[in-house]
Amino acid sequence: MGLKLMCVVAHPDDECFAFGGALALAADRGVETYVVCLTDGQAATNRGDAENGEALGSMRREEFRASCEVLGVTHCELMDYQDAQLEFVEFSKTAERLVERIRRFKPDVLITFGGDGGQNTHADHMMTSMLTTAAFHWAGQPKRYPKAGHPHKAQRLYYVTANFLMPDRQPAMMMPWTLTLDIRSVRERKSEAFRKHVSQAPLMEKTKEIFERYGAEEFYALAATTEPQACKLQTDLFEGLT
Repeated sequence: MGLKLMCVVAHPDDECFAFGGALALAADRGVETYVVCLTDGQAATNRGDAENGEALGSMRREEFRASCEVLGVTHCELMDYQDAQLEFVEFSKTAERLVERIRRFKPDVLITFGGDGGQNTHADHMMTSMLTTAAFHWAGQPKRYPKAGHPHKAQRLYYVTANFLMPDRQPAMMMPWTLTLDIRSVRERKSEAFRKHVSQAPLMEKTKEIFERYGAEEFYALAATTEPQACKLQTDLFEGLT
């Protein structure tokens, strides 16, 4: 069986804005990928021509699907949680739903946000990190959620981080990276995926200069592995895995 990569995000556009390079690189090397998005982004500041939250959610669901297609994502799923309300979900039940997906897909590597909430310190990103981290560990423990499938231990968990701070935002306390991905070969595809999020065009314009300056690399922090080991700098999410 080939390698598998699972990515858990909070909102449509997270998959390309934060993780697009990693997903596109994985697709190019034949890695099977699965992106789970917890909400449909109805609370977004940028709303396109949507007349209400339901219309915006429908629009963003389609944008998410189109973006994943550009990135070469094998499987994408948008769940039913409420945007800007993830801090109020029932933690154990939500983690169980992620455990079920991990056990079914059986990823080798998981990527998600760090507890800092990403460069915009979004509470939904923080909760996505905490839920995914719990699910990563619990998916491999037979006593946790025995009805959610057979236990599966993914080999690595990475948090996305960055080498810059977003202007006009509360400064994030970012994790130091242990892995640098050179995404120049897929940089345009990442941008094209972002352009599929038409409703978020103002955000794209606002961050254009930042990505022109910093967009050749993505940075990740190794958060957990199956084997005890010292930290080392890496350039490949799957280094040493077969």
